[in-house]
Amino acid sequence: MKPTRILIAPNAFKHSLDATDAALAIQEGLLRSRLDCTCVCFPVGDGGDGTGALMIEKHRGALHFVDVADPFGRSCSASFGLVDEGTTAIIEMAGASGIRLIKPEELDPLRATSYGTGQLMKQALDEGVNKLVLAIGGSATVDGGTGILRALGVRFLDVLGQELSSPVSLTELARIDVSNLDQRLSTCAVTILCDVDNTLLGDQGSAAVFGPQKGATPECVRKLETSLATFANIALQQTGIDMRPLRHGGAAGGVAAGLHTFLNARLVNGIDFFLDFTDFDRALMDADLVITGEGSLDEQTLHGKGPYGVACRAKAKNLSVVGLAGKIPLEPSESLNAFFDTLLAIGNGPADLVTALEQTKQNLIRTACQLGNLRAS
Repeated sequence: MKPTRILIAPNAFKHSLDATDAALAIQEGLLRSRLDCTCVCFPVGDGGDGTGALMIEKHRGALHFVDVADPFGRSCSASFGLVDEGTTAIIEMAGASGIRLIKPEELDPLRATSYGTGQLMKQALDEGVNKLVLAIGGSATVDGGTGILRALGVRFLDVLGQELSSPVSLTELARIDVSNLDQRLSTCAVTILCDVDNTLLGDQGSAAVFGPQKGATPECVRKLETSLATFANIALQQTGIDMRPLRHGGAAGGVAAGLHTFLNARLVNGIDFFLDFTDFDRALMDADLVITGEGSLDEQTLHGKGPYGVACRAKAKNLSVVGLAGKIPLEPSESLNAFFDTLLAIGNGPADLVTALEQTKQNLIRTACQLGNLRAS
């Protein structure tokens, strides 16, 4: 009897393990079990922090390191990858403008900007690329992408013609000067990988939903909402493009909306783009079983998250799918059950969040081993 061929394709377990380490932990557990199996690790990303690195690795891209501004204008080293014979740059926003770059007590989305990511884009253009692919998860900013646009030559001006540079100052915005926008962008396709479908404004908008994650108090959220609304209104007056109802527009603190409006950026579902870009379907051809997972698997998973994208592809080929997560619903819905044959919570008894995060690797190994033993029975 042939060994069971298992494709291991988890997303990152946020604040605990990146996707690669999660895949290796699952593989270790399966190989410890009694199940006769062969494993292929295929960690995935849906636009969140780490997605760009996986794409560069899959394409054996060349990394280029650049000194850029962090969210508060301090110098830091970040990188982008060149693939497709140097014609495509893959940029991870978290590398230059990420929450991981600043201490928790420093979080301040009223001041933090995406300028450093724009510097990476400009450097990639200097390398002669004609495609820019941005993975925008993990940012520390809620600036509507204005920082990126400033790095690329756009000026945001008040009624006196003075330049505005912080998100909170955008409440004074009167005019957007695009006369010095880098001309090379007119012949460069920009694609943004989004893992959420939130719009720019409102109760489900970038300030209200993502602002608190980046340190915004309720008062800060109100100020950011006003800034983004002013930006959207002035942009509409000048371009005729209304970024407010744009699906995915609220991703990364509104970066998606701003770059769509001024750079004609294409906003795509992150996991679908990733799976196509990395030729995931080819890996599926040799699989008997697919295991995926991330920190939480619930109804939100079905709104374009990594494990859902993996499960969709697997189900299209009539493969069984196992979902592993730190948290799953007590009674999974019919919608979840349609894509995941088995959902397993990896926790080993009650634990506080800090402890659970620390034990993610061990819990994945143990759960995968138990799963393997059950399938071997």
